Amino acid sequence: MIVNQAGDHFIMINQHDHARVSGEIVMNWKQDFLLRSKLREEADWAIGEHDRAWIQLDKKPLWNEEKERPYSFIDYPLEPKLDAYRQGLDEISETSAYAAILCSLHYSSFFPEGAKEPAIQTFLNDERNRREQLKNEMDMDIPSYLYDLHFKRLQFCDDLSLYVCMQEPGVSKANELSWFKDGFRQSFEFAPNGMIAHWEDEKTVSIDPFPLEKPFEIQIPYRKVTKQAIDEHGLQQAWDGAAVDYRKVRFERRRN
Repeated sequence: MIVNQAGDHFIMINQHDHARVSGEIVMNWKQDFLLRSKLREEADWAIGEHDRAWIQLDKKPLWNEEKERPYSFIDYPLEPKLDAYRQGLDEISETSAYAAILCSLHYSSFFPEGAKEPAIQTFLNDERNRREQLKNEMDMDIPSYLYDLHFKRLQFCDDLSLYVCMQEPGVSKANELSWFKDGFRQSFEFAPNGMIAHWEDEKTVSIDPFPLEKPFEIQIPYRKVTKQAIDEHGLQQAWDGAAVDYRKVRFERRRN
């Protein structure tokens, strides 16, 4: 769950809905930047499904007593999150071994290799084994540069979707989250120094350099869950009873 606090309420967005926005972004990727192929189709599908692990978790949001707010994907309890990651990757691998490899790399990147928690070490080891097994099942030699390119695209589309999901629309660059303030971490041939986004207004985000075929608009489903409803009915009932609304955002080239 993506959780943003705003006054007397929380803006809550399902992780899978955020991932679907990532998938829409990659479907609009500029054709000149990457040739069509069966592997690209599977990589693109992976981007829209990369948070499948959260579908069941987000149906039953948990309350963080310490922070007095719902748990988000950032601070969600570790072991149930890791179990969900495994289940999600199992489901993805049923459709595409290549997509599962990319998503496994993505989940594994959340944790440092030197993490001391046994649960994390077990997860990282298990995922290394999963990826090797899936590569053997694919029985094809995929160049490392292609893995890297598809993985970076997954992470960029994920980050750009998070950019519009985790922040107040129209926020100034000075007040953006530190994750995004200095641009995105991924570089590509067409963007050797990376890309940077700006909120031009409350409904428009510019990207420079522009990686998409043309400007387009996405809609992000969210629920506004009030603290009063949570106090009176509990988080689950407040979440279930909150109306679904949509945040509309248009991606376009940087304005001069």
